[in-house]
Amino acid sequence: MAKITFMGAGSTVFAKNVLGDCILTPALQDSELALYDIDLQRLSDSEKMLNNINENNGGHARIVAYTDRKKALKGADYVVNAIQVGGYEPCTVTDFEIPKKYGLRQTIGDTLGIGGIFRALRTIPVMLDFAKDMEEVCPDAWFLNYTNPMAMLTGAMLKATAIKTVGLCHSVQGCVPGLLKPLGMDPEGVQWRIAGINHQAWLLEITKDGKDLYPEIKEKAFSRPTPHNDMVRYEIMKQFGYYVTESSEHNAEYLPYFIKNRNPELIERFNIPLDEYPRRCVEQIKRWETMREDLVENKNIEHSRTHEYASYIMEAIETDKPFRIHGNVMNTGLITNLPQDAVVEVPCLVDRNGVNPCYVGELPQQLAAINRTNINVQLVTIEAALAQKRDYIYMAAMLDPHTAAELTIDEIRAMCDDLIEAHGDWLPKYK
Repeated sequence: MAKITFMGAGSTVFAKNVLGDCILTPALQDSELALYDIDLQRLSDSEKMLNNINENNGGHARIVAYTDRKKALKGADYVVNAIQVGGYEPCTVTDFEIPKKYGLRQTIGDTLGIGGIFRALRTIPVMLDFAKDMEEVCPDAWFLNYTNPMAMLTGAMLKATAIKTVGLCHSVQGCVPGLLKPLGMDPEGVQWRIAGINHQAWLLEITKDGKDLYPEIKEKAFSRPTPHNDMVRYEIMKQFGYYVTESSEHNAEYLPYFIKNRNPELIERFNIPLDEYPRRCVEQIKRWETMREDLVENKNIEHSRTHEYASYIMEAIETDKPFRIHGNVMNTGLITNLPQDAVVEVPCLVDRNGVNPCYVGELPQQLAAINRTNINVQLVTIEAALAQKRDYIYMAAMLDPHTAAELTIDEIRAMCDDLIEAHGDWLPKYK
């Protein structure tokens, strides 16, 4: 019987997806599902919901909510991480509002840019604390990280701890269907190859019955009526030749071309939703009471297995039946023209030996170049978190493509100082 610990179990919808999947998986259905969160009400909500799902599917699992983190982790075989340090208020609001005072606008702010940097700075110390506990009470467990900024957090775990860690995201699974269906093309039977970095991996090949689909995709994409939600990604494909995995609202802020104060017409031209993540948060908070009734108080709640990788990884390790994922792992030569110490998103084979990354080789040079602009920020942010040096925070922000395109060096330093002060005890003290 496996023990599966879920950190951030108050993320009730996501706990339903990941742990509900485990309840429906024969090789995992007898597991202990250990729930941990610092929000006791949301922890209780998730416990109640999962007990209902479990009872409706044979009652095989043992579900336990913990308020003691180390007890939740003790003896775990798998640890799923879905925490959000600082929440929407105060921290996400701070990430958006202070940069706005300097004229720096964002869409999501959770992966790169000034929002991604500060989300990493407040999250990495918490995850390193998790790792210390794990090294003591479950040193052989797999740490499955779903929290953003994916590459920075996964990289910090791999650089600074001995914990077996893989970062997991949804963007690769949804890439090809999300590209083809709006163009009236059927994804059934399509073969594809994807690699790069998280949220900026590239659809390197896409074929059907041996035929390259890219010419048809580009013809249809570039003549698609506007506005629509994929305009930034189409422009990236038009200029650099390849489609990128993550959404347009994300990629608009990973590059210096789309959100510009001196060219505000670009926002409308590319249909860029500024302040999208705070807007989603507000809507989700408003919807939660209705959702809570449906999720928590519904004794007849049903669940179907999702496309989230976590249960498939655990199943493959438990049964030794191989399964392919796309995971975020240390590069170690997997993509030859990206830095060795970068976290890359590549195909991985999972079996009893764990997560085994696959060699990709060289990316097209223009794609590797774009990735490196993001990797620069990731590596320096990790250095800032591990060394706790304020100068590295400045450097990471100065290296960010969007931030550097909009602000002067003096403005960037002043903005970082304001953000550090506003975050207060959510951040460690920097030298």
